[in-house]
Amino acid sequence: METKNIYFISGIDTDAGKSYCTAWYARELMQRGLRVITQKFIQTGNTGHSEDIDLHRRLTGTGYLPEDKEGLTMPEIFSYPCSPHLAARIDKRPIDFGKIERATRELSHRYDTVLVEGAGGLMVPLTEDFLTIDYIAEKQYPLIFVTSGKLGSINHTLLSFEAIKNRDIALDTVLYNLYPTVEDKTIQEDTMKYIKQYLSKHFPGTKFEVVPEIV
Repeated sequence: METKNIYFISGIDTDAGKSYCTAWYARELMQRGLRVITQKFIQTGNTGHSEDIDLHRRLTGTGYLPEDKEGLTMPEIFSYPCSPHLAARIDKRPIDFGKIERATRELSHRYDTVLVEGAGGLMVPLTEDFLTIDYIAEKQYPLIFVTSGKLGSINHTLLSFEAIKNRDIALDTVLYNLYPTVEDKTIQEDTMKYIKQYLSKHFPGTKFEVVPEIV
C-alpha cells in the first residue's frame, strides 16, 4: 500500500488533545494549499457517526464532506467508550482491518494528504495481541505525535519516543498542544524546551509545531 501521503496521528494518552491537534494541523496544511482530509480509523463511544470527525470538520470549517457520508472517514465505530479491543468485544464483532485499509487507500487517491487519527495512545490494544503502535509499524505510516505541557507529559513523551525508535517508526512531526490554556505556564514552557532539546539530539529530522488555542 502506498503510504507517502498518509500520516498517523497518536499521542501520549487519551487526553492529549489528538482530535483538536489533528483538526489544527489539517487546517494548517489546507492553508498551505494542500487538499487534506482526516480519518478516525477506529471510533469508540459512538453509534453511527464519529464525534472526532465532527470536531475536525467544525474546526477546519469544511462542513461534512462526501467521504464522511460514504463512511470512508469513520470506517469502524463501536458503541462503548473504551480501548478498541474491549469495544469490539462488547459489541461482539471484530475490527475489520481490511475495511479500514480500503477506506484509507481510497482517501489517499482523492486527497494530497490523509491524517489518520488513532484511538488513545501508542500502546492502546486493537486486539488482544495487536497494539496501535504495531499497526503504525506494519503500515509504515510516518507518525505525527501529540504531546503537551501538563504535569507528567515528559515521562509519557520520552517513553513513547523509546517505543517509536524501537519499532523503526518515522517520527515526522511532534505537535505540542497548548490547549486548553493554563494560567501558570512554568511546567508548560520548561517541558516544551526539554522536548525540543531531546528531539534535536535523538530525532534531528523531526519537525516541532506548537499548537495554539484556536480562536
